Amino acid sequence: MAVLALFWGSGFLWIRLALQHGLTPVQITVLRSVLGAVVLLLLARSARQRLPRGAAVWRRLTLAALLCNALPFLLTAYGERGVGSGLAGVLHATTPLWSLLVGLALGTERARGPLRLGGLVLGFAGVLLIFSPWRDGGGLPALPALALLGAAASYAIAFAYMARALTGTGTGPLALSAAQLTAAAGLSTLALPVSGSLDPVAGADPLGLVAVAVLGVACTGLTFHLNYRLIATEGPTSAATVGYLLPVVSTALGALVLGEELTIRTVAGMIVVLAGVFLTKHHRAQAPALMPTPTASRD
Repeated sequence: MAVLALFWGSGFLWIRLALQHGLTPVQITVLRSVLGAVVLLLLARSARQRLPRGAAVWRRLTLAALLCNALPFLLTAYGERGVGSGLAGVLHATTPLWSLLVGLALGTERARGPLRLGGLVLGFAGVLLIFSPWRDGGGLPALPALALLGAAASYAIAFAYMARALTGTGTGPLALSAAQLTAAAGLSTLALPVSGSLDPVAGADPLGLVAVAVLGVACTGLTFHLNYRLIATEGPTSAATVGYLLPVVSTALGALVLGEELTIRTVAGMIVVLAGVFLTKHHRAQAPALMPTPTASRD
């Protein structure tokens, strides 16, 4: 969970840098999907895991790719055109709350004890403490903020769908992740004409290319594989709980790299967020897993 949070949380910084150095949201979406797919295809090949076969499986993978990759990648990149990387991480931290609502609606949620529910509430309180909208008086750009919230909700829906339709099918997690990101690359490429150019690197300078390369390889390819394994072993809501750590990582990196202010209030909010994550994970020893671990998850 910690490694996943570090990779995923740093993605907001790399997206911001890519936007500042010549890339459009559509170009970023295409490049990170393609690079992530290449990384996972190579890992799957080295682990001797074959891609899934059959039209039915690929239809499910395509829907998962839309909900978990192409759509939230695009919404996040668009949102960061008007919202900073630290705040983008904060808005993404609503994913566990969306996931809980989706799990309750679909009946896929595990046992819900007071500690777990308290952890969800405490984590959200930590996000609010970091954000402190009452201090700034609001003023968030409406469309970018809604795009980031939409990305968080899309991830939550995708986690529940992936847990039900894709994990525990006998396909290795590396192969499954590679197949889904390959489908996402295909979907996002269809949107390239909307960006005004069929060239996915048009307008980018060297720093922009480095930023999107790190975003694709580490923050997409490796992150997506870790996320799939977490969904399989812990369930969709526990996987979405990583979202609570995103403001911690994104705010810290914003302070270290971009020189954003890091106040006592922000540090206190991070501590509250981590306490919420601990409580939501406290149920692990008491609740059985919904999804069986994929046979290749020990790789």
